[in-house]
Amino acid sequence: MSYDDNNPFARILRGELPSIKIAETDATLAFMDVMPQSEGHVLVVPKEAAAEIFELSDEATVACIRMTQRVAIAVRAALQPDGVFIGQFNGAAAGQTVAHVHFHVIPRWEGLPLRMHAREIAAQASLGALAQRIRAELGA
Repeated sequence: MSYDDNNPFARILRGELPSIKIAETDATLAFMDVMPQSEGHVLVVPKEAAAEIFELSDEATVACIRMTQRVAIAVRAALQPDGVFIGQFNGAAAGQTVAHVHFHVIPRWEGLPLRMHAREIAAQASLGALAQRIRAELGA
């Protein structure tokens, strides 16, 4: 899978597409997934251009894992799910739909199945309210 500078995450990083930000560092951005598989689904992306994890620098990899852990802790505290799924896909055959490295932080509740990936756009107001709760746990 080759990197496309016009992928949606690159456009979000450049400010060309809107996002509901959760947290940001010099190396990463965490934001609400607009097509969540579960309430509180957050994406963590490196600011470095890389389609798959195999191409990501060591520094960007470490920064992504640190941010993913921070976000997962905040999601767990804010939403109190029964569990938190963390996923990262590489290549179309693995389920990757955007050619920019990204980590999914997905809260899970017993008895509630995940929604289909990249199918239904959530209401902005709902995403904003969830983001506010998660950011509060990050101290942001």
